[in-house]
Amino acid sequence: MTLGPPPPRAVQSVHPAPSGFDLRQAVPLPAFWLLVVLLLAGLVRIGTLLWAAFTEHPVATSVAVGLFALYAVPFWICVRALDYFEREPPVLLVAAFAWGGLVATSAAIPGSAALHNLLAKLHSTEFTAAWGAAVAGPTVEELVKTLGVVAIVLVARTQVNSVLDGVVYGALVGLGFQVVEDVIYAVNAVVIAGRGDEVTPVVATFFVRGFLAGLWSHTLFGALAGAGIGYAVVRRDRSRPARCAMAGLALAGAWACHFLWNSPLLADGPGTGGFGLLLVLLAKGVPSLVLILLLVRVARHREADYYTAQLAALDDPRIATPGELRALALGHLRADARRHAQQRAGHPARTAVRRLQHAQARLAVELSRAGAAVARTPDVPAPEPAGLPAAVDRWRAEVLTQRDQLRELGHPEAVAPGPAQGPGRRIGAAVGLAVLVLAVAWAALSWLGAA
Repeated sequence: MTLGPPPPRAVQSVHPAPSGFDLRQAVPLPAFWLLVVLLLAGLVRIGTLLWAAFTEHPVATSVAVGLFALYAVPFWICVRALDYFEREPPVLLVAAFAWGGLVATSAAIPGSAALHNLLAKLHSTEFTAAWGAAVAGPTVEELVKTLGVVAIVLVARTQVNSVLDGVVYGALVGLGFQVVEDVIYAVNAVVIAGRGDEVTPVVATFFVRGFLAGLWSHTLFGALAGAGIGYAVVRRDRSRPARCAMAGLALAGAWACHFLWNSPLLADGPGTGGFGLLLVLLAKGVPSLVLILLLVRVARHREADYYTAQLAALDDPRIATPGELRALALGHLRADARRHAQQRAGHPARTAVRRLQHAQARLAVELSRAGAAVARTPDVPAPEPAGLPAAVDRWRAEVLTQRDQLRELGHPEAVAPGPAQGPGRRIGAAVGLAVLVLAVAWAALSWLGAA
């Protein structure tokens, strides 16, 4: 098997990433220690706030932390699954989440308050009451969240090898911010209610901020801004001003989405009651949701094209057939292939297809790394550095093992027949799910209010 440089058409938007994250290489960097210090300072700040809340309202605070921790789990799983091929190191994912929950939140609390006060002095208290959240919130929060992605780049630049990586890190920074901010709002709701250590305000906040607002909140805004940072890092074919301009445009887009959501626009919207509120929420939230879904789709396709081209260059149907390459590039086609295998040959076939897809993806990543190493040292015969060819051989052997398993089961190819579901239908399904979640959340809030 001959290893060569990455396919030229995708080099501009995706670069091979080194295997794993070596913390020892980051320790000498000043950015690493700055990150550590800021995380510790944020931990002290947020820990102090939560400890004071727990002392006053132990049950309500515990419920708030528990509910929003559980709420974060499906978001974390979905965000991490965005990058099917080259998964990010767990330590960096945790660092991104921690930046959002500790550093960005602790900085945004005094920052937003200061900007509110400045708006009141420069304009009027009436204007600040109506538009303060729309101006101060995005201005402070989107900036400090985006700095979290910048911090990841400064500590581990080579791990951000595609725009999709920027999306993942930005989304996790936003998720961390969203979870901790919501816990603080829930605890404040208990204090404002003035009924002691009661969980009803916590549950109401969970539905309002977790479902009515959480579907198109900080996780999405962070993903959009993170995409701009990812673009600035990987598009080395562009000039530095062009890359910085694109990063600024993405940050401005995140600010605009956040501004729209916080603004009093459509406050006197269509109709009254629950139905009118749902329409306002959809009008403000759906544009951001659709925009970022389309962005993620483009970023995922570009990364998938790059890695499937590594397998296609082998021109070996035992490794991947043309149909499998197409299925491997798209998440819904991978899922269709697994379901079809189960229908034809039972659960063992589904498991073999899943393992084959995973092995194909890992092989593609290792091929890109080995090819890049050979390209950097053209005078040394391929395969080059020690370790990488071993990883290539390992995953190639795993692909062939799963291929043999499928053939024994009478299901030699990991594809599903029939037309593929178009992106419009998938986005429509996402919007439909959002409407359903909003309706359920509104019904729950109505019930809580009646109770």
